[in-house]
Amino acid sequence: MRNQQSIQETDLAKKMEVRSIKNGIIFCTIVVLLFILYYGLPKEIQLSYFSYSRSSGTVTILIWYWPFGNTLTLKGNVCLDLYKIPNCTLVDQRSLFSSAHVVVFHNRELIQGSQQLPIELPRPQGQRWAWMSLESPNHNGNLKKFANIFNMTISYRRDADVTIPYGELLPLETESNLVEDSHINKTSLVCWVVSNYRNQDRRSQVYKELSATVPVKVYGRWNKMPLSSEDLLPTISRCYFYLAFENSLAKDYVTEKLWHNAYKGGAVPVVLGPPICDYKAVAPEHSFIHVDEFSSVRELGKYLQRLAEDRKRYEEYFNWKKHWKVKVRGDWRESLCKICLQYNSLTQHKVYSDLEAWDKKEYRP
Repeated sequence: MRNQQSIQETDLAKKMEVRSIKNGIIFCTIVVLLFILYYGLPKEIQLSYFSYSRSSGTVTILIWYWPFGNTLTLKGNVCLDLYKIPNCTLVDQRSLFSSAHVVVFHNRELIQGSQQLPIELPRPQGQRWAWMSLESPNHNGNLKKFANIFNMTISYRRDADVTIPYGELLPLETESNLVEDSHINKTSLVCWVVSNYRNQDRRSQVYKELSATVPVKVYGRWNKMPLSSEDLLPTISRCYFYLAFENSLAKDYVTEKLWHNAYKGGAVPVVLGPPICDYKAVAPEHSFIHVDEFSSVRELGKYLQRLAEDRKRYEEYFNWKKHWKVKVRGDWRESLCKICLQYNSLTQHKVYSDLEAWDKKEYRP
């Protein structure tokens, strides 16, 4: 009887010991997880991962904060699944800072002060900090304080380290000799969609002179005729010409006003922005009309009137559709994945000693 009781006590002690060990393991696991969540992975582990990802050819891109606070999902292999870009990992967990090859900072939040650069954190050797902005220099704020900080620029500019244009041309898989009749349902000669109207802007001055010569149908908040996203392109499609006037005149600054509004809307764009050479470098040949091609705005207006009446000549502005299609810039994830396509060709030890000078400089490619 005593031996049986002793055996039971021994078994109970063993069970309690096993349970104690399990509880200890669970407790330690919870502590480690909490530590990682609060402080991030230990530097040695992060550097080990950093070294492994470098040797494996995978590039890790950390977006320090999402532009304008619009968070997007990074579930799965985003770059490969959505954009067919391999060996590219997007993350937004700041705890992975030490294992990221590139850390991307969007300029708007830095300038507004809602986000700060993590200058107190030691950068791993080889890590690059990227400055990203799709704004013109007039809206990028004071960049002098960012001297000697950034290693990369991500911008619409063609001379950026990673160029993310508002739109681009893609060749058609099968060229076509047929282009739909661009005269169908045209009810207005010239249309313009504008929300932020300022009298001192050149585009406002050109509009005033043009509207004195030809009728211009104006939509947008400024004219108290806003268009929903669903109504925008169908409305523009009823216009012979669309005023793709940029709010800033800056090198390479060609926005969705050309790519989305005019080209997707099916109207011939009348453009005002950078010099005509910048448009010719990116836009289809004979697909737009530049304000600077004319000696006066009055002459421009007369040309538009004559062109709308000449069916054959007007249709020639759409011949590019036989060979090309327009791709409008996707969401921020696509822009970030594009970094991986350029990563291995970038200068390794590049530093922008004067970011503001780069942003405002004029260049000739």
